[in-house]
Amino acid sequence: MRSFSKLKKVVSIFLFIPVLVTNIAFSSSPVHQRMFKVSENLEISYREAGDPTHPTVLLLHGFPTSSHMFRNLIPALATDFHVLAPDYPGYGNSSQPAREDFTYSFANFADLMEKFIDYKKVNKFAVYLMDYGAPVGFRLFAKNPSRVSAFIIQNGNAYDEGLLDFWDPIKKYWNENTTENRNALRGLLTLGATKWQYTHGTEDVTRVSSDNWFHDQYLLDREGNNEIQLDMFYDYRTNVALYPKWQKLFRSFAPPTLIVWGKNDVIFPEAGAHPYKKDIKDLETHILNTGHFALEEKLDEMVPLIRSFLFRKLSYLR
Repeated sequence: MRSFSKLKKVVSIFLFIPVLVTNIAFSSSPVHQRMFKVSENLEISYREAGDPTHPTVLLLHGFPTSSHMFRNLIPALATDFHVLAPDYPGYGNSSQPAREDFTYSFANFADLMEKFIDYKKVNKFAVYLMDYGAPVGFRLFAKNPSRVSAFIIQNGNAYDEGLLDFWDPIKKYWNENTTENRNALRGLLTLGATKWQYTHGTEDVTRVSSDNWFHDQYLLDREGNNEIQLDMFYDYRTNVALYPKWQKLFRSFAPPTLIVWGKNDVIFPEAGAHPYKKDIKDLETHILNTGHFALEEKLDEMVPLIRSFLFRKLSYLR
């Protein structure tokens, strides 16, 4: 009888597994690809998932990628959060207006992101900042600090200490805006360089899909896109000029902040992660053994950190 009882328990567990798996599968929120029409020649593509009545998390991508970099993070957050991941003009599925019709700059990107969150009727949001997403997000924060409920910073810089040797030829371009210095940066727009961004510094490169660099390179190779990217390299200098202003704002208004940083990144190295502690009081830092695109290799480590942080720090969730 005792053996039969044990057998019944084992059978009941196996019968329960399909139900459990089904419930997990259906608990994930679908991800929608949508467009926000700004003007006749400009539409912003964005991914959206989760209940709009839940707290919003805005995901701001870097170079040379798009909201595609968040394709795996979005479903992991959308069960409990409203997630928005836009593409900047000239990136992802957003429009690429001619340079004569639109000035590609971090200031304009921030203005567009403000219009976007207003369009989505979002009053308060946490923001994930990676690479180019950091200056876009910090400009957005500077416009109205009270709207930002939390920072999640992943290899996104706001300090001179974070601009090391990789930036030397770009700084030369900032100091002398010549055709020679501009052309010297074209190598950063090649397939080899794009692949390097994804693979350099990874602990296990086999966890990073080659789909990433082929996807990004296809978009970089569109007619006129290289010139847009070179314009953005030059405009990055305007972010550096704002670092002192942002640091002052951090000291007065910074929301709770989570840093999850790939320590082997040479574009935005670990040296840029630690100065935040000088200015942000409510800060936790996790340095991961990976490279620039940390989500590609360390998603399984980052998701629990991000979810735990948001649930602990967003007071309106408690």
